[in-house]
Amino acid sequence: MSPPSTAPGTATYKVIVVGTDGSDRASIAVGEALALAKMSGATLHAVHVVDPTVKTGFVDTPAAPFEFEVAGDRERAEDTRRQLLTEAQRQGVSVEIHSPGNTDVSDALISIAEAVDADLIVVGNQGMSGVKRFVLGSVPNKVAHRCPCSVLIVNTDSP
Repeated sequence: MSPPSTAPGTATYKVIVVGTDGSDRASIAVGEALALAKMSGATLHAVHVVDPTVKTGFVDTPAAPFEFEVAGDRERAEDTRRQLLTEAQRQGVSVEIHSPGNTDVSDALISIAEAVDADLIVVGNQGMSGVKRFVLGSVPNKVAHRCPCSVLIVNTDSP
């Protein structure tokens, strides 16, 4: 993957990948990705992953599999998709939405970034907490350590 073309003090991205689950925190990262895409004329690839969440917690035997349930439903996914498409169109940003299904969020982001030869992945700094974070890991951490391109971690604590 080639780095974005740069002039002193600026970076121009051609392909940006952003993850969203439709949450308020994710919308902050999406807003940042949209702004960067608009400013640089980049195509935005939004990855909407239904995050697997721990249903029953830990089991007595270490080899026992975890049970997962899908967090969210089709209606929420369609709302997220519709809102993103509307906002991208309003801002004049070209967007493609990828919905890889029930999979690891960081794996999906990295896989899409590789497939579209992304210059940048935008992720929020927070999402999961507690047991879910311990079992599934931190998305920003995994992406930052395994990503084939630059990563922007957006502070999603701000209003």
